[in-house]
Parts: sequence; C-alpha cells; structure tokens
Amino acid sequence: MTAILADIVDEARRVLDAAGRDGTTLALLGGIAVRLHASEVPPSLSREYHDIDFAVPKGHGRAAGDLLDSLGYDPSKEFNALQGRERLLYLDPEHGRQVDVFVGSFRMCHEIPFDGRLTPGQQTVPLAELVLTKLQIVELNEKDVRDTALLFYGHEVSDHDDEAINGERIAELCAGDWGLWRTITHNLERCRAHLGDYALPEDDARRISDRLGNLLARIEARPKSRGWKLRARVGERKRWYELPDEVA
Repeated sequence: MTAILADIVDEARRVLDAAGRDGTTLALLGGIAVRLHASEVPPSLSREYHDIDFAVPKGHGRAAGDLLDSLGYDPSKEFNALQGRERLLYLDPEHGRQVDVFVGSFRMCHEIPFDGRLTPGQQTVPLAELVLTKLQIVELNEKDVRDTALLFYGHEVSDHDDEAINGERIAELCAGDWGLWRTITHNLERCRAHLGDYALPEDDARRISDRLGNLLARIEARPKSRGWKLRARVGERKRWYELPDEVA
C-alpha cells in the first residue's frame, strides 16, 4: 500500500489511477474536479483545497469503499452504517483530510442525479453536474463562486458534454424542478454580480459573464413541466430546498 500523498490534487489523481486499474467507476466532483478541468488558472481564481469528493453510480458504494480501504483511508463506521446507501465518509489519518463518496446522486440543498452520467475511466463528473453541484447551495459561499467562475472561464456553454458545459442538461433538470430552478438561476446571477471581486482582465470577465448569461437564457427558454408550474404558484412561501446536515 502506497502512503497517502501530502499534495491533495496528486492524491486525488492517485485514487483515480487506482480506480482505473481496478475497474471501479469513480469520478471526482468538487473543487479539485474543477481544477483538473482548468488548462490555466488565473491567479485571482486560484484557491486551496481541503477535502476530496467523489461520485459513484447507485449500487457501487461498496466497491468504492473497498478501494479507499486498500489505499489507506479509515472509514467513518457510524456514518457509513447510517448513510451508506447515499453517501460514504472516509478519513485520511495522515493529513486530517476528509473524503466523501456520493452514491447515485449528490444530495445537499437539492438532489443532482448521476443516473447514466458516470462511466468507467472518467476522471470527473460531467461539467454540467460540476456546475449544478456548485450552484445548488442556497447560501453560496465565496469558494463556490470562485470555482464557478473558473469553470466558465475555461469552458463554453453548449448542448454536449465534450469539454463543454452542457446547458441543455442543466436546463432539463431545472425545467422539472422549480426549487432547483430557483436556486440555480439566483446563484448564476450572484456569480455574475461578484465577478468584479476578482482581478480579472476585462475580456476574461466579459467572457465569463456572457457564458453565465448564455446558461441563464437556456434555462429560461426550456419549456417547464406541469409540476414546475404548480410549484411556481406557491413560490417562496414554502421552503424549496433542504437543509443539509453538517458532517464533523
């Protein structure tokens, strides 16, 4: 067993390499996934990473757990016994870091499904899901704004997943869920409003803003489901998001 690496990005790659050798479907999400997709990182959008997050298809949690066991991680036995069908928690005993494994979907303020979106050998969840997992947080924090800006800095919005942000996928999910639509559109607007917080060249800031606007336009143009329209009548009079439990 190789020791867990001190550099968190290199360590994430080590786990992915091991998953590839074992044939385990395991994909990064979170800030490190954003970083792996960035061919360049403007200094104002750079940040440190403290935890590693993975996604696996439904029913693949045990295989992911076995892999992490073999790589030197300690399972949080009580948490995994209670939450293991949806989420697993592992701890890095050498560096005090946490590894989360989301099984079948990402569930925090909203649920982002992974059905049919994860395949063996891919390093990260698709860019559309990266955007959704960043922007589904009702109380958006600065690191998520920064990560979102970096995603849109380096990737155009299109209708496919080939190193592009699949706007049609995001629009489809938002069109079926008013609550998700409410949070995602609000946070896209917030990201546009906060671009001036970063020392970006004018052309770069404009490109990011235009791409955020492109995605907003696609979401708004998508025909909404009957359930979306019924929930829209209630609006914000009823809470439209979950309150995720904090994991110590």
